[in-house]
Amino acid sequence: MKQAQNVFLIGPMGSGKSAVGRQLARVLHLTFVDSDDEIEARTGVDIPFIFEKEGEEGFRKREVKVIAELSNRDAVVLATGGGAVMDADSRSRLGARGFVVYLYTTVEQQLSRTQKGRNRPLLGNGDRDKILEALMKTRDPLYREIADLVVETDGRKVRAVAQEILERL
Repeated sequence: MKQAQNVFLIGPMGSGKSAVGRQLARVLHLTFVDSDDEIEARTGVDIPFIFEKEGEEGFRKREVKVIAELSNRDAVVLATGGGAVMDADSRSRLGARGFVVYLYTTVEQQLSRTQKGRNRPLLGNGDRDKILEALMKTRDPLYREIADLVVETDGRKVRAVAQEILERL
């Protein structure tokens, strides 16, 4: 297994990347970074606003740049956005620069975990179930392509998921 100098969390929205990442960073004494939070901090606006003004393509360009920079840091736990794996260069960087953990969750669990959130521009228009199914169909193979570890998160507490990752690092 790769040395866990950096831990990169990938997976769909609602899989627990940010919550699990914070917990892992505390226990491992690493710095926690969330790529979506970093994009918001740099732009001064939230993700839905970026989608509204620049579209998904504009957001993805920003995301590729941020992933390139953040994945190059040392001693970080990085929670990526759900779509970060769509870019081949980002997948390559993540796979080469750290231990990649795919936090897998079912579409049903995603629906439950994202129902109250307003910060999910991809879910803004249309049937949330169909949108999430389509995203999973496209992205699941990409997550698995670079994952060093796949951890199921359905119905599990953050601590339990983090503990499983720690035991397998």
